[in-house]
Amino acid sequence: MSQLTANDLKVRGIAAIESALADQAEATISVRGKDRFVVMQMAQYHHLRECELEAALAQSHAELAAGLAVQESANAHMARLEALLQTKHTAPGN
Repeated sequence: MSQLTANDLKVRGIAAIESALADQAEATISVRGKDRFVVMQMAQYHHLRECELEAALAQSHAELAAGLAVQESANAHMARLEALLQTKHTAPGN
C-alpha cells in the first residue's frame, strides 16, 4: 500500500493522492509518523461496501437458520411487540 504524509497533501494536494493510487487500490496517509487515514478510488470503496452488505446478509441468514431471529410481517411484528408490552405491564411487581 502506498504511503502519503500530511505534508505531501499540503504541498501537492489531490495530485499526491492520484499518483499514490495510480498503481495501487489504497494509500495510507500518515500524520506525524502515524498512519491515520486510508484513501481509495470510489470504485474500490463501493466494492468494499458491497462486500460488507453481503457479509451482513449472510450473517442475517445464518441467524435466521439458527433460530436467533424472527422473520415476520410488519403487522405481526407490531402485534408481537404489543403483546410483549402487555406482558410486561401485567407481570407481578410492575
